[in-house]
Amino acid sequence: MTSFLPGNHIQLLRNGTEYFPALEEAINAAQQEIFMETYIYEPDVVGRRIATALKRAAARGVAVSLLLDGFGCKQIPASFVSDLEQGGVEVLFYRPKVSPWTLRHRRLRRLHRKLVVIDGRVGFVGGINIIDDMNTPRHKAPRIDYAVRVEGMLLAAMRATMRRLWRRTAWISLRLTSHSNPGSAPVAVGTMQAAFVMRDNVWHRRDIELAYLEAIENARTEIVIANSYFLPGIRFRRALIAARRRGVRVILLLQARVEYLLLDFASHALYAQFLAADIDIFEYHASFMHSKVAVIDSTWATIGSSNIDPFSLLLAREANMVVKDAGFAAELRQDIEQTILSGAHQVATENWEHGHWLRRILSWAAYGIVRGSLGIIGYQDRG
Repeated sequence: MTSFLPGNHIQLLRNGTEYFPALEEAINAAQQEIFMETYIYEPDVVGRRIATALKRAAARGVAVSLLLDGFGCKQIPASFVSDLEQGGVEVLFYRPKVSPWTLRHRRLRRLHRKLVVIDGRVGFVGGINIIDDMNTPRHKAPRIDYAVRVEGMLLAAMRATMRRLWRRTAWISLRLTSHSNPGSAPVAVGTMQAAFVMRDNVWHRRDIELAYLEAIENARTEIVIANSYFLPGIRFRRALIAARRRGVRVILLLQARVEYLLLDFASHALYAQFLAADIDIFEYHASFMHSKVAVIDSTWATIGSSNIDPFSLLLAREANMVVKDAGFAAELRQDIEQTILSGAHQVATENWEHGHWLRRILSWAAYGIVRGSLGIIGYQDRG
């Protein structure tokens, strides 16, 4: 069961246009320490701006720790990293040397979460990498994604997990760490109830999925999920269909533009099952949608890095914020609805059922490849 803590203030941030100014402002106000984790750090106009802010913080004596994923940042220029380090920023890579040709599960255990904690007083959780919204494949901009700015009681848990991973990565890399301070006690800010939910490969393997399932199984009126890579397991699918059968409206907003062909085809294999259950599916066409959010019963909401696919739910390190607040849920629900109205098309049951037979065959073949690959590397969908 998800454990909610009171005494938090959670602010919704839409896209990089709202996230990066808030992040830069918090970095500029830092006095003691900055922990930052990201899957992708692109040295574009946004990446350079954040890098400059981090170096300014380091120059005034702030301990700045930047943890990058070794696969997501495999193409980051060495000169850019060197410039950060010369500016006083400590940079480490999570699992930097894993062969792209192996199917062993260690290759897929990536650091996919996007977290920031500054001075133990303000933090950020979401799905937004350090990359400009306009920096998209084939220049189909801007990208859609979300993050939250966090103050309050949950910062202690956020800082603790980031500090542990930083120290572990530093130890593996044979690097000394400058962070020895265990941190101060959390301080209540605001009245919102929220939970910080993460996924790792030891103690929290299914926490994010279980938080979703708990909310879905208790849903009474509506489930709205906006997710860029949607390939849920059997238990998740059954929970959505069961909710629809008891009268809950279920809305899925998924990405239409193809980035990863195999996952795209595999996701389509599930459309017929959902449409037959009278679940509404919308595909966003206007640009690339990287959203990883949901709103249930107008009171429960989640924002984070976790997609609803095998990579996020079974392999990667992820982090989501779950908020139990009617005002916050209404704000996010309204933004998702506006996204649907402005750039999405509903998938019609009759059109899908009478679609090209070859597409349906390829979809199921892709689904089989994805699920089979998980078995080869030692993971199975247990629900």
